[in-house]
Amino acid sequence: MTTAIELAAVDKVYPGNNPVTALWKIDLSIADGEFAALLGPSGCGKSTLLNMVAGFESVSGGALSVYGGPVSQPGPDRAVVFQEAALFPWLSVWENVVFGPKVQGLAPEQYEARARETLKLVGLENFHKHLPVQLSGGMKQRVGIARVLVMEPKLLLMDEPFGALDAQTRLTMQQLLLDVWQQLRKTVIFVTHDIDEAILLADVIYIMSARPGRIQSRIPVDLPRPRNLDTLTDQHFNDFKKRIMQEMRHDAH
Repeated sequence: MTTAIELAAVDKVYPGNNPVTALWKIDLSIADGEFAALLGPSGCGKSTLLNMVAGFESVSGGALSVYGGPVSQPGPDRAVVFQEAALFPWLSVWENVVFGPKVQGLAPEQYEARARETLKLVGLENFHKHLPVQLSGGMKQRVGIARVLVMEPKLLLMDEPFGALDAQTRLTMQQLLLDVWQQLRKTVIFVTHDIDEAILLADVIYIMSARPGRIQSRIPVDLPRPRNLDTLTDQHFNDFKKRIMQEMRHDAH
């Protein structure tokens, strides 16, 4: 199986009078098409790790590669979905989604069919003329996801993308992401501190320690796919959650 993301003894230190070590000796290997969740307390360096894979930040030590090549800057093969969708408020849903391909200089016939398909995939085909101000939080995040999928990235890097949503909308978005991933099988790194969310979505969970962030455990999620929200009340799920919580408590000591 092809390795999509490889981190070997990666450190991240922010220099200054009092240098801050954010990440320490991170070893991580994510296969092509794998859905990996980074789970850990706030401030443990999950977003920093994601930003290094995205190319927004450089590593201080160790080696980081994406599909066998070093990472020196952001690239179209890696798309990032943040907690806030950050849509252009003056553009319609359609214009937001096709913004990337247009900026790349693609002709409309190269992206319009894909953009329509992507809007359908996220359930917004009937909202293409709406402005962001007319959308709910969950719908804005759907546009944000559609906007990156239309670029056909190899990697989807998601930094607590549902963290600002209410509980019900969050569940809806988790189901949407399960369905989208089931169809596209992109390689995903998903940052969260929600245990249920990590178990429901991921193939493998990496538990990180408090700062300086280290990988404490790598736990494959052996729940069968396809999954849906009913999985959350399954006995197997609850047993697995208990194991994760014990692992996290153990790591905290």
